[in-house]
Amino acid sequence: MVQSIDYAAIAPALIVALTAIGVLVVDLFLPARRKDLVGWIGIAGMAGALVALFPLAGDERATFCVPGDGLVLPACSYVVDDLTLVFQALVLAGAVVVLLLSLDTVRDSRLPAGEYSFLLLASVSGAVTLAASRDVLTMVVALEVVSLPAFALVALRRFDSRSSEAALKLFLVSVVSTAVMLFGLSLVYGLTGAVHLDRIATALADPGVRGPATALAVALSIAGFAFKVAAVPFHFWAPDTYVGAPVPVAAYLSVVSKAAGFVGLALLLTEGFGPYADVWAPAVAVLAAVTMTVGNLVALRQTHAVRLLAWSSIAQSGYMLVPLGAAGAGGAAISEVLPATVAYVLAYAVMNLGAFAVVTLVGRHRPANHIEDYRALGRTEPLTAFALAFALACLAGLPPGLLGLFAKVVVFQAPVEQGVGWLAVVMAVNVVIGLYYYLAWAAALYGRSPDASAVEARPPSYRISVSDGLAIGITLGAALWLSVLPRMVLEALE
Repeated sequence: MVQSIDYAAIAPALIVALTAIGVLVVDLFLPARRKDLVGWIGIAGMAGALVALFPLAGDERATFCVPGDGLVLPACSYVVDDLTLVFQALVLAGAVVVLLLSLDTVRDSRLPAGEYSFLLLASVSGAVTLAASRDVLTMVVALEVVSLPAFALVALRRFDSRSSEAALKLFLVSVVSTAVMLFGLSLVYGLTGAVHLDRIATALADPGVRGPATALAVALSIAGFAFKVAAVPFHFWAPDTYVGAPVPVAAYLSVVSKAAGFVGLALLLTEGFGPYADVWAPAVAVLAAVTMTVGNLVALRQTHAVRLLAWSSIAQSGYMLVPLGAAGAGGAAISEVLPATVAYVLAYAVMNLGAFAVVTLVGRHRPANHIEDYRALGRTEPLTAFALAFALACLAGLPPGLLGLFAKVVVFQAPVEQGVGWLAVVMAVNVVIGLYYYLAWAAALYGRSPDASAVEARPPSYRISVSDGLAIGITLGAALWLSVLPRMVLEALE
């Protein structure tokens, strides 16, 4: 069978993959003093992939399709629709910010520039493909393309024992979770005889397919994706991995890699397991409640900036799962709650990247990167401090961070409207808990040092490079823009 390929549809993923190979080749011929060009080439490639998304807007495309035979519907493995474009734009824009933050980190830490950019771009190509995948085989392969380069990125500081430990934890937990997910998906295939998500949904709509084996298959499949989004109890890898990895890599894992995991989970649950929502939705609701509670409670005790953001990221995963946990309740269609999850993922990406951008910058001058290292930062670096304070306000959901407030209201609205009141109460309590550590960090930025000796420990005034300035400016500008026009997030899906 000859497959027809729509090259315009696969152009974003193809551009990123070719750029990844290109930077690895170019790196071989560049002198040491010109290695920064590798990063800029990677940024240009992802910018080109972003441009390639515009012709696809408003025009649904599909490729790698198999025809129907009268008994089954035709199905496609790669579909470009509004959901695909939104997540691909998020992944590519987030990766551009991460690469901007990485330029100085690669140079200062003496990391191999070619390998670093190649691994990052290779992982991004998997994330871009995952957003468009509509069969479980493509999803699994794309998810592993996201994960495998991430192991090497975390361990790229070869002479740092913390980096090696972090990579080992990430690798071991990832291997186990992938095995569990593959076992669950193989059961799904055995029960339905299909790998395409729409055909799986059609098979699961048959009451005769329902049973303990189907419930087990769905549960195992969800468990595999729960690792990718660092949901409790599959979260143990995240804090140590974030701290042991270079800070831009931690930002990538926290935002881009997590967004890829969420789009995969959302597609699997809504496109494939939609008819089974009455079974998986209560389990996801419990998962959301436990994840946000554990993440916020442990974050209260953190004094290290990256570790605090790691536990905060776990709590934020719980918020993202709330609308999916409300799916199917009260006879609601999944399409009614899916936009809330997507909107929160988009808002979280902007907020968290903004916080990581400043943490990356301060960490270069204060390697310990404790919260106390940020005390009185507003007196020496007012613009940098404002960017971090605004990102923290967004994460807390407080004005002037209206982006975060809007995202939390949209997510909170889902369980309220669908009658899952207990989940709404748990979320409200957790939002209040999160206020403490976000506001405590923001207050330290403008606090006074308690004594003269502490004044010397203040972060000094330093020059911000062009790449760091662009990264902070992009994230702060996006957060301010979406705080003024928050409806744009949902309108992108409507």
